[in-house]
Amino acid sequence: MSDTATVSWTPVCPLDRLEPERGVAALVDGVQVALFRLDDELFAVDNLDPLSGAYVMSRGIVGSRGGVPTVASPLHKQVYDLRTGLCLDLPGVTLPRYDVRCRDGLVEVRLRQEE
Repeated sequence: MSDTATVSWTPVCPLDRLEPERGVAALVDGVQVALFRLDDELFAVDNLDPLSGAYVMSRGIVGSRGGVPTVASPLHKQVYDLRTGLCLDLPGVTLPRYDVRCRDGLVEVRLRQEE
């Protein structure tokens, strides 16, 4: 596993700027990230739809499937598990996800280094 200590947390926005059940796009260290707030949980995934190649995931349809928090692509409606990034409709398709936390009321994202 890569050394995540060398990858810093980037402040993105105050928690109250994230509306529940809605996505928002943020630029984190040059990467477009889609942030979602569902109940008391935060999720961060890549804003790039892996099938269409368009930066639209922050405008996706938030929901759940079998108790799993999901986002559906606004273009072709493929559904992704927000916890893992796995596409629930097409095996082998994934949406990169990122570490996200709320610290002192501020949402922070940390990009993972690929091995």
